[in-house]
Amino acid sequence: MVLERTYTKEIKKGKKVLLKGWIERTRDLGGLKFFMLRDREGLVQVTAKKGSVSPKIVNTISKLNREDCVSVTGMVKESSQAPGGLEVVPSSLEIVSRAKTPLPMDIAGKIESGKDKRFIYRFLDLRNPKVQSLFRVRDVVLTKVREYFESNDFVEIHTPVIQAAGAEGGATLFPIIYYQKEAFLRQSPQLYKQIMMASGLDRVYEIGPSFRAEKFHTRRHVSEFLSLDFEMAWIESEEDVMKILEKMVVHVLKGTKKDCGPELDILEAKFKIPDTPFKRITYSDSLKILKKAHNLKFGDDLGDAEEAELGKLMEKKGHEWYFITRFPSNIKPFYIMMEGKESRGIDLDYNGMEMASGGQREHRIDFLLKVMKSKGMNPANFKFYTDAFRYGIPPHGGIGFGLERMIQQMVGAENIKELILFPRTPERLVP
Repeated sequence: MVLERTYTKEIKKGKKVLLKGWIERTRDLGGLKFFMLRDREGLVQVTAKKGSVSPKIVNTISKLNREDCVSVTGMVKESSQAPGGLEVVPSSLEIVSRAKTPLPMDIAGKIESGKDKRFIYRFLDLRNPKVQSLFRVRDVVLTKVREYFESNDFVEIHTPVIQAAGAEGGATLFPIIYYQKEAFLRQSPQLYKQIMMASGLDRVYEIGPSFRAEKFHTRRHVSEFLSLDFEMAWIESEEDVMKILEKMVVHVLKGTKKDCGPELDILEAKFKIPDTPFKRITYSDSLKILKKAHNLKFGDDLGDAEEAELGKLMEKKGHEWYFITRFPSNIKPFYIMMEGKESRGIDLDYNGMEMASGGQREHRIDFLLKVMKSKGMNPANFKFYTDAFRYGIPPHGGIGFGLERMIQQMVGAENIKELILFPRTPERLVP
């Protein structure tokens, strides 16, 4: 009978197992040799006592290096000395692949490595259970997001990453050469998901990469990030959008807490499940709250410092999650519905960091063209987009949501780059 691979979390007393993984550490006590084998599920001790296992296995253990890949077959036995109370006595041991020594970084994290080295050797960095836990949490968050939207009649779509025009415009576009023509990496799928509102698909969502050529050096900015976008038609106001968004957040937080207990323990992450509805404050309210610390006037954008301070003040009032509504028209993009000096734009913040931005869109073609022109845009360059508004499009709205920012706040990660396998910044293009 051919043994199937067993993960460390599945081992049971009295069972014969086939384990595959990496050498965490070894120890030689003369007549007793053992090593800790690590796979993606945890650690198990493999113990070889002279006279109880073959001399060949004892000799092989003596030659093991940290991070060698090995395959072990053996019986699981109780041991009060072994972590977890179980150990494996090997009947066969194969070194599958050798690890070069010395290692370029300390995987256990006892000797702290700088971020640059960690990102260069990301494949080694991920062998650290704490780092790996971040990406397990990320995986579950994405699963819960899709679970929520699929159960609420949304259709998943995928729009072009290569675009002829940017949704936001300006200097944050990444230009590329596309068959001898200039094109751009998308800032967001905004224009395309709005087009879908004219297609009859009432509710759509997309999870995919977006790009911003911003030379920021902050803990929450990168040049390529994962964005969640959704759009929904036949809304009465932006309130319909906020209801969907806050329910999604609660679903994701509850599901992650339920499914990621061990990972959250490793990360020492403790987040609260908020009640709905989330607190709503207007932009003007936020200026009043910040008045003592910041001299802001109507029409000023809320920067990182202002958002952080507002987060602290809102948390004191018992609100980690809150919406900011009725933003000034001058600081919102052309596709948001404008009402004089105010707009139907919204932001969702979590502990002082913006998670989502959106609102009700302008679906009336005459108003849309007027706003585009007022913001210095040439509607002729966006004909592919504006045509969708000429053949019957219902009132609609939606948001763009920074998934990695949410996870960063959930687990208390210092920098958003920790949540990205191979982060892209103004200085980092490799690996």
